[in-house]
Amino acid sequence: MNESPAEIVEIIADLRSQHRDLDDAIARLAESPTMNQLQLTRLKKRKLRLKDQIAWWESKLIPDLDA
Repeated sequence: MNESPAEIVEIIADLRSQHRDLDDAIARLAESPTMNQLQLTRLKKRKLRLKDQIAWWESKLIPDLDA
């Protein structure tokens, strides 16, 4: 994987957008009187995975200092 910094920034922006969308979906589901706890848990886990992916891609933007 040899993505350019611009491509990585684009990937991060997409992941952040997905993260915000999930946040909105979780909030709506939590407010619902017929809340499905299993679905809510799955959405929260997916949101955490996205957060981890964002952090991983952001770390790719940091130059290696091993030189």
